[in-house]
Amino acid sequence: MDTDPITGLGKAEARERLDSYGPNRLLEKPSKSPWLLLLDQFKGFLILVLISAAILASIIGNIKDALVILVVVVLNALLGFYQEYRAEQSLAALKKMLAPEAEVRRDAKTEMIPAEQLVPGDIVLLDAGDRIPADGRVIVTHSFEVDESSLTGESHTVGKWNEVLDRENIPLAERDNMLYMNTTVTRGRAEMVVTATGMETEMGRLAGMLAEAEEVSTPLQIQLDALGKRLVVIAGIVVVIMLIGGLLRGEPWVQMMMTAIALAVAAIPEGLPAVVTVTLALGLHRMSRHQAIVKRLAAVETLGCTSVICSDKTGTLTVNQMTARALYTRGQRFAVEGEGYETNGRIITDDSIEPPDFNPVLLPLALCNDAYLRAGQVVGAPMEGALLVLTAKGD
Repeated sequence: MDTDPITGLGKAEARERLDSYGPNRLLEKPSKSPWLLLLDQFKGFLILVLISAAILASIIGNIKDALVILVVVVLNALLGFYQEYRAEQSLAALKKMLAPEAEVRRDAKTEMIPAEQLVPGDIVLLDAGDRIPADGRVIVTHSFEVDESSLTGESHTVGKWNEVLDRENIPLAERDNMLYMNTTVTRGRAEMVVTATGMETEMGRLAGMLAEAEEVSTPLQIQLDALGKRLVVIAGIVVVIMLIGGLLRGEPWVQMMMTAIALAVAAIPEGLPAVVTVTLALGLHRMSRHQAIVKRLAAVETLGCTSVICSDKTGTLTVNQMTARALYTRGQRFAVEGEGYETNGRIITDDSIEPPDFNPVLLPLALCNDAYLRAGQVVGAPMEGALLVLTAKGD
């Protein structure tokens, strides 16, 4: 990286590299302007049907109904706009609060700078509790451990050192001499030389993939659009039937047209979008009381539709407590009761041995895991009818 680990980069060199590599931040989609956010509230098919109904009502002279429909549509749009705009502002405020700083060595002096100003070649000093501001290669470590769960999904901390790795194509989770942006130092202190910043980091690659993802409609939006289309079809059929029937009876053409349009307008449930928006707003308010920010109002209903959450083996997306339910060893089967780290539970064997022999299952558990109980105590403990609770580290 053409840098001196003792003195770090010079300030002039750092400025040149900043101009060359750009600021150390992840690119995001630009936030929508308030006007675009407001116009988005009128994109739903059912809302467009209501606006059309208001226009038709005004054409036939039913100004009162037209005004009522328009007032409902506008109030619905303002309520949705308010909730989503407030969520945007909250997210923007959180990003400002979380803007990190980095302790770097430049011109042989240690100083704190905004993490955005980091460049490849900078020497960064890290302590327990710091958030790593960029990708880098470890050059000095002292009992150093990092939580990389945000990147790898593994819940346990990872030890880091400055040894050279002699293998090729090493998986990211096994690169023990590398540090990655937005992971957290849990123990010790270290120094690293920055190797990648901004969108060139591993987090940057993930951010790029997320930015390419297309926005899709929520289940509720799809259902409301389908309902709006069905209502239009039904109203159109009613208009045609009424018009043809009246003309066959000899009714005046203009009068029958007015009657058919009035029936079509009456078939549109103008209160439905307002009821849906108010219901979602109440759900959003309840979630905000639990410190959850929902960016899009319709996403509240999507969360309610979730029936399956896929998690990895560490249970990262759950409460991080995985429970074995069945054991098989040396020709014996055992069933396990209980939840997580709770001490209430039983190990049950399907054998008719009285008292049951738990040695075949307890001894391998004690010997194969890095248990907090000493192996001597486990071997020497009386096993008849006893339940031994092991708290183990690692896998």
